[in-house]
Amino acid sequence: MLTIHNMNYQGRFYSGLMDVLGVGWMHFNMHGLEWNGMTNLLKGGIYYATLLNAVSPRYAYEITTPEFGCGLEDVIRERSGDLRGILNGVDEIEWNPRCDPHIISTYHPLNLRGKAKCKADLQRSLGLPERDVPLFGVISRLVHQKGLDVLAGVLEQMLQWEVQFVLLGSGEPWAQDFFSQIARRYPERFACRIGYDEALAHRIEAGADFFVMPSRFEPCGLNQLYSLAYGTLPIVHAVGGLDDTVINFDQQNNRGTGFKFYDLTERALLDTLGWATSVWYNHRESFEKMQRRAMTEHFSWSNAALAYAQLYADAIAKKRGLPPNSIPAVETPVRVSIQPSAILDEDEESSLPPASIPPQNAAYPNPFAPKA
Repeated sequence: MLTIHNMNYQGRFYSGLMDVLGVGWMHFNMHGLEWNGMTNLLKGGIYYATLLNAVSPRYAYEITTPEFGCGLEDVIRERSGDLRGILNGVDEIEWNPRCDPHIISTYHPLNLRGKAKCKADLQRSLGLPERDVPLFGVISRLVHQKGLDVLAGVLEQMLQWEVQFVLLGSGEPWAQDFFSQIARRYPERFACRIGYDEALAHRIEAGADFFVMPSRFEPCGLNQLYSLAYGTLPIVHAVGGLDDTVINFDQQNNRGTGFKFYDLTERALLDTLGWATSVWYNHRESFEKMQRRAMTEHFSWSNAALAYAQLYADAIAKKRGLPPNSIPAVETPVRVSIQPSAILDEDEESSLPPASIPPQNAAYPNPFAPKA
């Protein structure tokens, strides 16, 4: 079984690699490792795997298209009947505002007082004034995939609003230089740290009001999942796992866990940032309800593990000539419980339900199967 994490990384080499691989030149053909006269390891894996999987249902569909298939979309479409999509999981103990040792105050959906303390602490630690304004965060590799060039195109206009912005990341030199210059130019509204700092990443997730992810493509994404857990509402380009995991805000029907935009343009991003800012200022009750909804979402590895167990069982069944689901996966639900008394004040304990993560049958359907 082959899981595709990112179609952009294919292992393309000169044809002579076949001698190094030692698998025989009979596999250097259009239904094997050959691709445009080169050796392509991912292409070979796609053809030879019993089943295929992508790290989100949406990305499983996207990689069949020219926009996201990176030249292998035709190969993926040939195997579409064997393709699934399973979301990655996150460690809901390590990334949990109820018990995070990196943040100044823990909190939970029924009492967000601790999040306000985390915001003030983040502002202080990064040299921003402690003001009651929307605080946007980014933690990212500063590379083309992540769409930071689009953010760069609107950032100065956004910083004319009554907002603050923090960024943590490293990557392409132009991006590091640009965001560092913006921090010097707007010291009361923008803070930037080049590099990676695990503790600071947790504090940004806890202290920010919004988390911005304008990715060009995102097979699954993890930071939007961390953000949901911390009540930090994601603002995302609706691709891949970002589209699968973030529910667009719908005030009329009291739905949503974040904000989506569908065209990766400066106008679309700026409009969505403005929309989120407006909700924060003008619809605070809706904003806080959305925070609480976001924090009740669960994307645990226990759910993903059940889906993978069924997928491996289906791969075995296929090798034996049996239909899917004819071999049941062993379902051993994993329940994670955090004792509130260990992490919360006594007056908060009575209103807090146990932090148990309910097991789910998380086997995602084939995105290409005909609709019932």
